[in-house]
Amino acid sequence: MTVTRDLVSDVWREACRHIEISESAAAIAKTIAAHLPLSGLLVLRVDQQARSIEPLASGAPDSLTAPAARAATLNAGPWRKLAAWLRGGGVISGTASEGEGWLRSILPATLTADVLAGPLRSSEGPLGILVLVAAPKHEFTAADQRATQQLLEPFAIAVDNDTRLHELRALREAAEADRATLLTRLGRQDVNEDVIGARTGLRHVMERVELVAHSDVPVLILGETGTGKEVVSRGIHTRSKRSDGPFIRVNCGAIPPELVDSQLFGHEKGSFTGASDQHQGWFERADRGTLFLDEIGELPLPAQVRLLRVLQDHQIERVGGKSPVRVDVRIVAATHRDLSAMVKDRTFREDLWYRINVFPILLPTLRERLEDIPSLVRHFAQRAAVRFGLPAVEPTAADLRQLAEYSWPGNIRELGAVIDRAVILGGGRTIDVATALGLSRQQTIVPAIPSDATMYEVIPETIPLGEARLPFAGDIVPLAMAMRQHIERALGATRGRIEGHRGAAAILQINPHTLRARMRKLGIDASRYRD
Repeated sequence: MTVTRDLVSDVWREACRHIEISESAAAIAKTIAAHLPLSGLLVLRVDQQARSIEPLASGAPDSLTAPAARAATLNAGPWRKLAAWLRGGGVISGTASEGEGWLRSILPATLTADVLAGPLRSSEGPLGILVLVAAPKHEFTAADQRATQQLLEPFAIAVDNDTRLHELRALREAAEADRATLLTRLGRQDVNEDVIGARTGLRHVMERVELVAHSDVPVLILGETGTGKEVVSRGIHTRSKRSDGPFIRVNCGAIPPELVDSQLFGHEKGSFTGASDQHQGWFERADRGTLFLDEIGELPLPAQVRLLRVLQDHQIERVGGKSPVRVDVRIVAATHRDLSAMVKDRTFREDLWYRINVFPILLPTLRERLEDIPSLVRHFAQRAAVRFGLPAVEPTAADLRQLAEYSWPGNIRELGAVIDRAVILGGGRTIDVATALGLSRQQTIVPAIPSDATMYEVIPETIPLGEARLPFAGDIVPLAMAMRQHIERALGATRGRIEGHRGAAAILQINPHTLRARMRKLGIDASRYRD
């Protein structure tokens, strides 16, 4: 009994020293040989779906060579016998030439030594087989068979750990391959590359991102379509304490109204026709991470009510569920619509508006950050060259001038599409910007005339107000200067008050957040107009 206890203890010790069983097989064989007449051991893995046996590890004492084994696929009859033994059998003995058919199929035909074989099982089912081969001119005894029975548990644990390790490696390799594919498609070297324009046209935006990233307050990103709301939301996530958690993007406008609850909060099996399995919603998938609700203004009113409840209670209830599920999610919402006007029109809930509008971030249009066009064009051109398998080509000064003179109603998204088209048209020799923009050689680009003000308009910083010169004679002043004077008159009339029905924003018929953004750009201090 003492010998068996020492043997099992020694095998456990050697099995735990290495994660992979192939690394510890030789040491374990040497340990067993000190107690049993052993010439070598085999560890076999069983694949129940393929009905196959394959060698996993082998070992032998120092003076001997490890026995060889080969993979084998069994027919239905032998497999049924093996499966029954794996589920409930014990250690079996016999010479290899006289043993079970499955045993003869994996061992060399020339091997005539006595063998012991035992099933390796876990709580989830059969894992494999342990085979001990006796030393020359020796046979295993009944005591050896009982000792081998006690070795099955440490070997089963070792095989289970080895299997899980290889599964994790396979998952990691698949994830790395997916990451490499994504970076290739995006034309990036790293997923967390700096936002283009972070130090120029988006400097004020990124300053606000840095301010709010480390807290968990909801963020509302406002801006025209294509201005990069998702890019900024990812910037908030990667700079936050949740950066190791998931980042889930949901386009609220793309969810059918009848499926909003199921997609956001999940559903239980059988809760409605077609619900064949339990489904986790976006909130559960984003647990301990960030949920980006793009185009939140498109959510129907009933869904807005349930979203408000989740934001207040931090709990969701799946469709058909009977108990709430607690979630830890940071919300970043975005829209190109005027939510304050929607609140007045009762198409967006006022209480939800106040809940998500804790920290608004206003994105400038591409027209207002023309200094970023060169770096954006180079980025998109490099990405397009990688995606289309073409040589990378640098844009010329003429290309950049044409692009800077275009009005870009689709903002950065449109710029990316134009550069993709220009790279394809250039065939790896040039970037054919003129053709991509739909211009002939005789046409020229007419600079865009500033459109009417919107709630997202931001005054470009490139206009030096103090040095502004009149473009032609007369009393007409530059637009930025006229806007500054107009805002200052409104602040003077309201004594520096911005919000409220008697505030400057109401007089100018503009959103208060937009007014503050313009005042920051123009350097206007409202406190100078207060009593």
